[in-house]
Amino acid sequence: MTASSRPLSRKDIRRENERLILEAAEKVFAEAGFGGATMQLIADMAGLPKANLHYYFPTKESLYRQVVQAIFLDWLKAADVFDAAPGPVEGLGAYIDAKMEISRRHPAGSKVWASEVMHRAPVIQDYLETTLVEWTEGRMDVIRRWIAEGKMDAVDPRHLLYMLWATTQHYADFGHQIETLNGGRPLSDVQWAAAKETVKGIILKGIGAQPSPGA
Repeated sequence: MTASSRPLSRKDIRRENERLILEAAEKVFAEAGFGGATMQLIADMAGLPKANLHYYFPTKESLYRQVVQAIFLDWLKAADVFDAAPGPVEGLGAYIDAKMEISRRHPAGSKVWASEVMHRAPVIQDYLETTLVEWTEGRMDVIRRWIAEGKMDAVDPRHLLYMLWATTQHYADFGHQIETLNGGRPLSDVQWAAAKETVKGIILKGIGAQPSPGA
């Protein structure tokens, strides 16, 4: 029996079902919002019985929080480069690349987050007040260090982060508008690469970012 024909273990089945559910939930929540989404709609999108959803996620809120947490964890991983980067060119450049790639691969997740926040975060306010606050303070400290080391202009770190989020997530949240302006077609690989380089060039030049020695 080959590896490909070997029966799936319970753990494999669980992992695959959770993946299908989360992918479907991300799309349904993005299109219908928390109020308009139903477990039945998500089950139909995932191609699974509704009972399976309730087995893995007892309530719609628990599933919604998992979807929101997943996109935020992706954004946190994208910022891992901050702590180890020698300066803003390397750190912010890699962060922009990673955030725009997330917008490309998970546009629905970004839309779920945006919708939740625009409605004053009725489900995840506790998450914003803890995890997001701590993460933001940590990244601002890194930016302040780069400023103190003379590697970039003395800009307000908080507003720099807001600009980075707005710019990179625009490609997900307003993807339809971008496609319309692109002749009704999604951006190609070449266009995505050009977009990343353009965004990095504008932002890094705008904050006077200096390459680290030897970079």
